Amino acid sequence: MTTIAATPTIAVAAPTKLRNRVLWTLQIVLGLFFIIASGLPKFVGQADAVRIYNEIGWGDWFRYLTGLVEVSGGLGLMIPRLSGPAAAGLSITMVCAAATQAFLLGAPGLAIFPLVLVAVFAWIAYERRASFATFTDLVK
Repeated sequence: MTTIAATPTIAVAAPTKLRNRVLWTLQIVLGLFFIIASGLPKFVGQADAVRIYNEIGWGDWFRYLTGLVEVSGGLGLMIPRLSGPAAAGLSITMVCAAATQAFLLGAPGLAIFPLVLVAVFAWIAYERRASFATFTDLVK
């Protein structure tokens, strides 16, 4: 006699219509911000980006890596299947950005903006938690 163990499923309630619109508006605005205003300047060598990453002292490779993470996260925010994981990844990225501002660049007052984004991205990731199941299906 064989028994088959059932895999428990977690029911995730979909956001209300208004909440869904607010989320998509935030995701699109933040996605475009991270692609256009944050990630791309790091790739094209904008003077302020180069200066800041020279102050950090980790070289150009770190500037390019950060730009790649931000552009990828921005794109992911606007793709339904990737929105939750992208928000979670950007949340972690913003924790690192806040720590860099506070400890490596000596400007703790500038860490406030990334920390606000951490809260926003955590909320988006929570509301889009159903996309994590879809994401894991994609990578299998």
